[in-house]
Amino acid sequence: MKSPFTTKVIEIIAAIPAGKVSTYGIIAAHANNRSGARQVARILHSSSAKYDLPWHRVVNRNGQISLKHGHGYENQMRMLLEEGVEFDDRERIDFSKYLWWPR
Repeated sequence: MKSPFTTKVIEIIAAIPAGKVSTYGIIAAHANNRSGARQVARILHSSSAKYDLPWHRVVNRNGQISLKHGHGYENQMRMLLEEGVEFDDRERIDFSKYLWWPR
């Protein structure tokens, strides 16, 4: 049985449109837990495949991929690039252009 927070996090992540990103913190805050960013990461890890979530559209508050090189980083970057999300020379995403906020 999923908690209300987990249910809301899954709904929010599922709604992130192609070509946009959101952050762990924004998702947590909109799921009514401002300090739940790490829980969002846990939910992504455990539920992305089960609920077919666009996990690659969730990045950290600095506009960067949180995964380590060789452990999913390149795959996430490739998926975002395929959706038209651009990275600067420091591998950051311009939030003024690509950040999505839940309604």
